Amino acid sequence: MGRADTGGGDRLPGVGAVRWAGLVARAGRADPERDLAVARAAGARFVAPGHPEWPGQLDDLADARPLGLWVRGRPSLRIWALRSVAVVGARACTAYGTHVAATLATGLAEHGWVVVSGGAYGIDAAAHRGALAAGGATVAVLASGVDRPYPRGHTALIERIAAQGLVVGELPPGDHPTPSRFILRNRVIAALTRGTVVVEAACRSGSLATARAAQRLGRHTMGVPGPVTSALSAGVHELLRGEAALVTDAAEVIEMVGDMGELAPPRTGPVLPRDLLEPAARTVLAALPGDRAAPAGEVALGAGTTPDEAIAKLYELRALGYVERHGDGWKLTRQAMISARAGRTPC
Repeated sequence: MGRADTGGGDRLPGVGAVRWAGLVARAGRADPERDLAVARAAGARFVAPGHPEWPGQLDDLADARPLGLWVRGRPSLRIWALRSVAVVGARACTAYGTHVAATLATGLAEHGWVVVSGGAYGIDAAAHRGALAAGGATVAVLASGVDRPYPRGHTALIERIAAQGLVVGELPPGDHPTPSRFILRNRVIAALTRGTVVVEAACRSGSLATARAAQRLGRHTMGVPGPVTSALSAGVHELLRGEAALVTDAAEVIEMVGDMGELAPPRTGPVLPRDLLEPAARTVLAALPGDRAAPAGEVALGAGTTPDEAIAKLYELRALGYVERHGDGWKLTRQAMISARAGRTPC
C-alpha cells in the first residue's frame, strides 16, 4: 500500500472548487502505511465495512458511514455493540449528574450491558468509571486518533479503558480533535448503540447532537430529569418534551433497549402494617375519624356494614393496637394515626 494519489482527479458532483482543492490537499498528505505502523505500535487495528468485526448497525448511517474505525482493545467491537447503551452529557456537570451517570453505568454493566461514551470530562468520564468500577464493559469513542487520548487529563482513564474495554476512533493515529470532529464522532456513538441516555445537558450541549442523531436513526432516546432551575438540565428537559423517554435508573433504561420481558420493577410505596389487614378490618379502620372517638354505629355506617360486624372488627383492631375504647366510642391510637398519614404519602 503506497501513498495516496495526489492527483486532482474529477471533482465529485456537488463539491465546490475550494472544497475539492482542500480534499485533494489532505489526500496528498495521507500515508496509510505509516498509519498502520503507528496503529500496530499502539496496539490498535483498523476495522472496515465487511470486516468480521464491523458493527452492522453503523451501516444505518448510509452516506455518513465511517470509512472504517481504528480500535484499541481485545474484545470484538461487533459483539460488544450488539448490547450497548450510550450514556452522554455535559462536561461541566453537577455532582448530581456525576452521581446519576456513574450509578446508571454501574447498573447497566452489572446487567451485562456495554456502556459507550466519548471519554470527555464530566458525564462521559463518570459513565466510563461507573462501568469500570463494576468490572463491566465500556467503550470510549474519541474525536482524535486512538493513540492520542483526549482530553490529556484523561490519559490514565483512556489507557485503562483500552486495557479493560475498547477505545475507538474514526481518525487515523496522531490526529487531534477539532470542534467539527466532535460532532462527527457523536453520530458514531448514536449509531453504534441501541439507545442514548442524556444525563445532563444545557440547551446547546453537544450531547444533544448525539441524542438527535439517535432519533434520526430510529434508536431509543432517553433523558434523566434534573432540577427545573438547573441550566444544565434544560436541554434534557427539552428532549423529554419531545420523543425522548424519561428514565431514572438502569432498570428503566434496560426496559427501553432490552429484549421483550426485560421490564423495570413497578414503583410502589412502602408496605405498611395496615396494608396486611384483611379488607373488612381495613374498611372499619378507615371509617374511624382521626380527631375524635366515634360510636360503633357511626363507624358501621361509614364502613357500610352492620353494627355487630363493626364491633367485632373494632375489637380485633384493638388487639392489634390500632384503636382504643373511649367510653361508648372508639378512637384511633396515636400509632394508627401516624400509620394513616404515612399511607397517604405518595411514593
